[in-house]
Amino acid sequence: MTVTPAGLPARSGPALVAAAWMVGTLLSFATMAIAVREVSPAIHTFEIMFFRTGIGFIVLLPIVAWHGFAPLRTGRLRLHAVRNFIHFFGQLGWFYGVTLLPLATVFALEFTTPIWAALLAVLFLGERMTRGRTVAILFGFMGILIVVQPGFAEIGTGTFVLLGAAICFASTIAFTKMLTRSESALTVLFYMTLIQAPFSTMLMFGEWTAPTGVQFGWLCAIGLTGLSAHYCTTRALAIADATVIVPIDFLRLPLIAVAAALLYDEPVRAAVLVGALLIFSGNYYNLRREYRTIPAAERTAASRLDA
Repeated sequence: MTVTPAGLPARSGPALVAAAWMVGTLLSFATMAIAVREVSPAIHTFEIMFFRTGIGFIVLLPIVAWHGFAPLRTGRLRLHAVRNFIHFFGQLGWFYGVTLLPLATVFALEFTTPIWAALLAVLFLGERMTRGRTVAILFGFMGILIVVQPGFAEIGTGTFVLLGAAICFASTIAFTKMLTRSESALTVLFYMTLIQAPFSTMLMFGEWTAPTGVQFGWLCAIGLTGLSAHYCTTRALAIADATVIVPIDFLRLPLIAVAAALLYDEPVRAAVLVGALLIFSGNYYNLRREYRTIPAAERTAASRLDA
């Protein structure tokens, strides 16, 4: 359930410090996936989403108060609304997919987001189909076929839900790129929680289940790790280029595969790892090519605002 907007200046810096921040990102996403898996048998996805946005909003309020409310003034409220409407359903799909698919498969399919983003940018934004994007898209689709194995394994609802979520996340990239030309990351995050909170509240009516103490703890973990994942990635990208960060981010897959094997006895499928590696390779090749064509002073890094 990921979004990667442009807007943060990428610059070289201590790789070890950036890697340390990325460890926080990896642990945040893994913890969030496990938390969703833990509460989903008793708590509806709509209610999980309600806690995700509500807790995020509560945590952001004192941060906004500390920085002052002036940065929250915006003349692009409609663009914020469209972005967050799409992103909201992407998050719902990711949460629901976690309940249906092995966690390693969830993360592998989520890595297709940059592929859909490249394709949508060409189709709807008039951007050029470069060699790097062509390779990323071809490798991506080959990776998807290896992961889902059509004809050899049944393609269930979860697969389509996760791919739909990835497309939603990809769609928000274009909107976020437009927003970050004039809005800060804090502004984007604040309006994300502010706009999505009513959606989740309305959907939750009729699906409410009073959580137990343990379940409430897991729900709080979902809200907090959603913010910490973004914060840690942002700090890492402020230190090192995305070409350094993206390979570290890929370690989420083996991490969650091991965690799922230990906690839920989910088998580590070689096809998932191979397919995800192919998807990553295409994305990384495209990223490297695009970085070579952009002057260092104008490079922008990617930052996760998901989940």
